[in-house]
Amino acid sequence: MLKVQNVSLRFGKRTLFENVNMEFTDDNCYGLIGANGAGKSTFLKILSGEIETTTGTVSVPNGERISILKQNHNEFDAYPVLETVIMGDSELYDIMKEKEAIYMKPDFSEEDGIRAGELEERFEAKNGWQAESDAAILLSGLGLPVELHSSMMGDLKDTDKVKVLLARALFGNPDILLLDEPTNGLDIASKMWLEEFLINFKNTVIVVSHDRHFLNKVCTHMVDIDYQKLTMFVGNYDFWFESSELIQKQMRDSNKKKEEKIAELKSFIQRFSANASKSKQATSRKKALEKIKLDEIIPSSRKYPFVSFEVERPLGKEVLTLEKINKTVDGKVLLKDFSLTVRPDDKIAFVGMNEQAKTMLFKIIAGEEKPDSGTIKFGTTVKLSYFAKDHSEYFESELNLVEWLRQYSKNQEESFIRGFLGRMLFSGEESLKKVSVLSGGEKVRSMLAKMMLEQGNLLLFDEPTNHLDIESIHSLNLGMKKFTGAILFSSFDLELIETVANRIIEITDDGNYIDKQMTYEEYLEFQNDKADK
Repeated sequence: MLKVQNVSLRFGKRTLFENVNMEFTDDNCYGLIGANGAGKSTFLKILSGEIETTTGTVSVPNGERISILKQNHNEFDAYPVLETVIMGDSELYDIMKEKEAIYMKPDFSEEDGIRAGELEERFEAKNGWQAESDAAILLSGLGLPVELHSSMMGDLKDTDKVKVLLARALFGNPDILLLDEPTNGLDIASKMWLEEFLINFKNTVIVVSHDRHFLNKVCTHMVDIDYQKLTMFVGNYDFWFESSELIQKQMRDSNKKKEEKIAELKSFIQRFSANASKSKQATSRKKALEKIKLDEIIPSSRKYPFVSFEVERPLGKEVLTLEKINKTVDGKVLLKDFSLTVRPDDKIAFVGMNEQAKTMLFKIIAGEEKPDSGTIKFGTTVKLSYFAKDHSEYFESELNLVEWLRQYSKNQEESFIRGFLGRMLFSGEESLKKVSVLSGGEKVRSMLAKMMLEQGNLLLFDEPTNHLDIESIHSLNLGMKKFTGAILFSSFDLELIETVANRIIEITDDGNYIDKQMTYEEYLEFQNDKADK
């Protein structure tokens, strides 16, 4: 059991949280949520001992091992992949290295033999002979090809390093597992494997994630950082969301009734305080009035942008037709005889691991790339609005946000532009920031604002949730669900895919594709049935 007692953390005059008392027990997974800057990652660092508390203590039972997902992708570049994973259990790794050093000695002494025997016993007790096999199983489950298991970390792509570092954190059955954004960079298959691993994990897990499907799937509890305190809810993310909304509503309703009672008492006191026959009742009402206390409703640190895509005009029957599109880049076939007819009510999710092919297809549809062969035809009513995965070129400018967004708006008045930016969480001076210095999440929100102003009836999204916090993803999800036009999108956010898409297309690694008019859940069942045959 991990116990937090009277923990507070302050940076100067700023208080992140105050007097936190909480216990984290085995066979439970705790999702840590809160707005950007609320202190989620910081709280994990407090639990791991990396950061000192201002007040209070964190207690870990003797002998229990804490494992942490490392975020520095280059920290282990000088080590082989399998060795990096085994380092996750530092005691086992130290035993292995000391054993190797002893056996490599040219003048092996009797003392060395005694020490080697002790190390062999400890190695056996920690199931050391299975270490490489266990590490390989974790890496394969997370989708790292076997041929890379013997590579050096420095030779891997960042996306593959993420998988190795995650395997390192999971290795050796740690007693307490701290995971900060473990699904970042994982494809859907790897996410699903990780979900099953954590569901079956019998020790304590505390995880920070913006992936709502992941939190719903693995979490038994949610820990909400807000109002400078931590509150624990039993249940997954959806349960927390509904519960927190209900609590706020109950407080508002309670205050409304109290305010009505206060007004009634004040009116009585005002009318009868000068009346001798009623003065005793007026005094009684005054005492009752003094006892009524309104619930303090502190503004939440969470901010939800308002995302709503309106159409300039509805789509006609003909939207978009692609016939036998072929595209090869650097000798690799990305698209092979790809054909597609988009209907007005289609919301198509492009899934699978072939990210390069999906991005290339979207660029071809948006007119940024040309196919090697094949035809593209848009309906006469179509107005396309495109969110590119790499949208950095839009922000290579010295314009401020108001000036930047005005380029895409019919209404040029500054009050309108500022109001629109306010809906996307750029208020006051923030709307005058140079677009070149915006963060990744701010650039995404700016691109969404641009798309909303364009009022397209065919939306093209290439991984729009990258860099967004959970509140912005929630708002985007609602906006896409309510949109009355057609959508083509790629994403690794399973909640977004499951709640928006009514059609699934997977582009395979050889450039072929599967096109099914069904939800993503139905598509997974279809693939499982196919694999069983």
